[in-house]
Amino acid sequence: MPNTTTKIIYTMADEPEEFNLFGVGTVISCRTCFQEEFEGEVVAFDYQTKLLCIKCPSKSGKANVHDIRMLNLDYVEDVNVKKEPTNPANGTQTLLPLNIEKIAGRAKQHVKERQRLAIALSSGVSNDGIKLYVAITKTITEVTMQNKNIVVMNQVTIAPPYRPENCKPIGKGDGDAVNHVRRIVEKYFKDQQAQAQPSQSQPRPNLQ
Repeated sequence: MPNTTTKIIYTMADEPEEFNLFGVGTVISCRTCFQEEFEGEVVAFDYQTKLLCIKCPSKSGKANVHDIRMLNLDYVEDVNVKKEPTNPANGTQTLLPLNIEKIAGRAKQHVKERQRLAIALSSGVSNDGIKLYVAITKTITEVTMQNKNIVVMNQVTIAPPYRPENCKPIGKGDGDAVNHVRRIVEKYFKDQQAQAQPSQSQPRPNLQ
C-alpha cells in the first residue's frame, strides 16, 4: 500500500475493484463531469452503487461544522487519493448517523432549483444572470429563479440586467436584506472586473 504522501489518481476507465481503496478516513479530491471539484474525507463508500460520501468543510465557515456530499462515481471523471487513513477502518469505527430525511429534503430542493435554472436558461436569461445566480448561491442558499428574475430569501428580487441598482425589495421588504444582497452583487462585479484586467502588481523582469 502507498504511504500517506503518495498521490494516486484513478479515472472511471479503471477497474471497479480499484475503488475498494476508498476506506473510511481516506482524504480524496475529485472532479465531476460537470467540472465541479470537491475535496474531503471519506465517511462511507458503497461499492455496488458506486456512491461515495465525503465530509467537507462547511461553506458556512463555522468551526466543527461539515457538509456531507454524496457523489455518484459514474459522474466523476477522476479521483485523487491525497492521503490514506492513518488508522484504516477495521470494522470497529463508528460513523456519525446521517439525517436521511433531511438529506432527502435537500436533494429534492436542489432538483427543483436545477429545474428552475434549466427553465431560466431556456427562457433566455443572460450569461451574467446565470453567473450571478450561481455566485449568490455560494453565500446564500435560499435563491431561486422566477422567470428572468433572481429571487433571494423571498425578500429581494434582482431583475435584468442584474446590476446592484436592480436589487429591489419584494413587497414592503427588508432594507437590511436589500443592502446585504446589493453588497454581494457589487462584490461580484468588482471581482469580475478584477479578473478581466491584467494584473498591475506583477514585478517587471530584470533583463540585465
